[in-house]
Amino acid sequence: MGPGPPPPGAGAAAATVTPEHLLLALLDREDTRAAAALGRLCPPGRRPSLLAALSDARRRAGLSRADTEALADLGIDVGAIVDRVEETHGAGALSGGRRGSGRRTFSREAKAVLEKSLRVALARKDREIGDEHLLLALTATGGVVAEALADHGVTYAAVDAALAAPAPL
Repeated sequence: MGPGPPPPGAGAAAATVTPEHLLLALLDREDTRAAAALGRLCPPGRRPSLLAALSDARRRAGLSRADTEALADLGIDVGAIVDRVEETHGAGALSGGRRGSGRRTFSREAKAVLEKSLRVALARKDREIGDEHLLLALTATGGVVAEALADHGVTYAAVDAALAAPAPL
């Protein structure tokens, strides 16, 4: 299975900015501390797998693997539900992407990532919030993005170590 459709609003103005949008923005960056850490931990050759994991979660309406497993324990087959919804309403029907008034807002989860990035910067005694703080926050706030990153070796501890390592020559 390929990476699937882009996140809702990718390439256009999304109605709501999500943690996935924040990660995709970091993946597009070059010559920053977060870009260097991501380059070490999840090199470009592994990124299609990361994007596919995000796409799979988006197809499940943003449910994490833990959410899907918990529902399965209750006898609810999320995969079967997604298949039936897509049969009726088309591929990606649960992935969101509804357009708003044109004004972008931040989802509750994205706001939590931004708040966490501030706390990370303060804890590290940094004077400003950089993209490295945003990446650390994405790994620490839980949810689909943190799960996909962790599955690809991008954890808080790994990012912290990559940021502390000297830059390659």
